[in-house]
Amino acid sequence: MPDWMPFSSELFFTRGLRIAGILVLALVAGRLLRTLTNHLIEHAAAPTRVALLREQQTRTMAGILYSTGTAILATLALLMVLGELGLNLVPVLTAAGLASVAFGLGAQHLVRDLINGFFIVFEDQFVIGDTVRLGDTVGRVEQFTLRRTVLRDAQGALLSVPNGEIRQVANLSRDWSQQFVDVFVPAEVEVDRALGLLEAVAAELRTDQDWVAALLDGPRVLGVESFGPAGVTLRLQVRTVAGRQHDVARELRRRIKARFESEQLPLGTERSADLQTGTYGSS
Repeated sequence: MPDWMPFSSELFFTRGLRIAGILVLALVAGRLLRTLTNHLIEHAAAPTRVALLREQQTRTMAGILYSTGTAILATLALLMVLGELGLNLVPVLTAAGLASVAFGLGAQHLVRDLINGFFIVFEDQFVIGDTVRLGDTVGRVEQFTLRRTVLRDAQGALLSVPNGEIRQVANLSRDWSQQFVDVFVPAEVEVDRALGLLEAVAAELRTDQDWVAALLDGPRVLGVESFGPAGVTLRLQVRTVAGRQHDVARELRRRIKARFESEQLPLGTERSADLQTGTYGSS
């Protein structure tokens, strides 16, 4: 019997069984990892988000953790299999370490993007569907990966922002949104009468069943915001569910204009013919 037969038998039977066991354990661990990550993330998420956005966050976070865990398991399984085959792992690990250092030095921006992207998801700073301000860029999040965030701005432009360049996040659609509506009233209109009309319009909107579901607070008339020789600026405030502030503000402006027209009162001047608004959200 040739000398290589005992070695061959050991390799294909004893070591073969060990290698098969390692692979089976790795597969089982991968399945358990997917189950555990989905379970833990679903129960850890705070129930304060829209169901669709929470589902997206859970799916994204689970995918990240599963991919990372799978890579670690695959690496460990590969090293164990190489060890069972009798290979010297020291040169392999040394080469892998040198390759990692070289890759890290040559791809620092990519690594920074990936790390920052992970923390954006982990800390729930925003998810797909949110309207955010990233530095000077404002838009709706249409796509998110660990490397970049894709926004659609008000003009319809698609903007790609590397996650590593994101230093400050302002989430404009988290939990609630707020809108200010400024109404310029000419000097010839009595201020108290104008305030009374605004109060009436605000009260009507607060009790309108078509809009109650979108309102959290107000509309409320705050009073005189500013004044000058040409007239005064009156301000209203309304707090809505996330993302509905613009719809409510448009309806409020429409009703204000209609009420002033019915009372035959002028509204605005050439320099402020439209009702000016300001908006912000809070996280």
